[in-house]
Amino acid sequence: MSRHPTGGIVRGGGPGTVALRVVLFAVLGVFCLYYLVPLFVMISTSVKSLEEIRNGTFLSWPRAITFDAWDKAWSGACVGVRCDGLQPYVWNSVMMAVPAVFLSTTLGALNGYALTKWRFRGADIIFALILFGAFIPFQVILLPMARTLGVMGLAGTVPGLILVHTVYGLAFTTLFFRNFFIGVSDGIVQAAKVDGAGFFGIFFRIVLPMSLPAIVVTVIWQFTQIWNDFLFGVSFTVGDSNPVTVALNNVVNTSTGVKEYNVDMAAAIIAGLPTLFVYVVAGAYFVRGLSAGAIKG
Repeated sequence: MSRHPTGGIVRGGGPGTVALRVVLFAVLGVFCLYYLVPLFVMISTSVKSLEEIRNGTFLSWPRAITFDAWDKAWSGACVGVRCDGLQPYVWNSVMMAVPAVFLSTTLGALNGYALTKWRFRGADIIFALILFGAFIPFQVILLPMARTLGVMGLAGTVPGLILVHTVYGLAFTTLFFRNFFIGVSDGIVQAAKVDGAGFFGIFFRIVLPMSLPAIVVTVIWQFTQIWNDFLFGVSFTVGDSNPVTVALNNVVNTSTGVKEYNVDMAAAIIAGLPTLFVYVVAGAYFVRGLSAGAIKG
């Protein structure tokens, strides 16, 4: 037994409770190790030479660490007939993801704000139709979207891919912000209207600064979805406009020359580092955003 700071007595768990906790942590530890094995294989293989890979096993520790595979994956691996590595395709993904995240987040915030604080006749129907878009499979829209991009002259370009991700992401971003803005007091908006503030004045000066949790959740969600997307990238871009996910697939699935597993693993890690960085930096804010109600409802 132990004494609680408030003065009460707290009874500790018995031997059965302690044993249950030990077993629980042991099971969780096994699952954690099992989950981390592929990451260990990727990292260890990427810093080995081809000779060491051939003479050893994937689970063995590297005898001599070398970053030649990383250098080749970044600036020397062949993607089709172009042997510049993943570098230009990473920048394609950056130029695609940043504007698409910004546009879809901004438009989703405006939609959620209008649907909750400036309600109008048919708002619920419009929200239901927008929400329906979140459940439409990617494959269903490939043909009509390709036709639309062709008519607009954006087929096979990075701007065309920005438009695709912005439009397809609006259903999710609107849902996130709409559910968050429901919890914002209507009295604040009404008071601002009485003071003469308009639609955009209230949005930018009052509502948007209060919606940081929803913004963080939406940005992380959208960035992860857009950066990791392969289907839209392979369908709506060609050649030098491919995002990094398509380029990675072309590097790994090449059928000419010697199969360089270390380069493949290094390229895969490079392609995944931006999303990993976002989660490491903003992971705590993501959890706070979830608990603050960004995806409730």
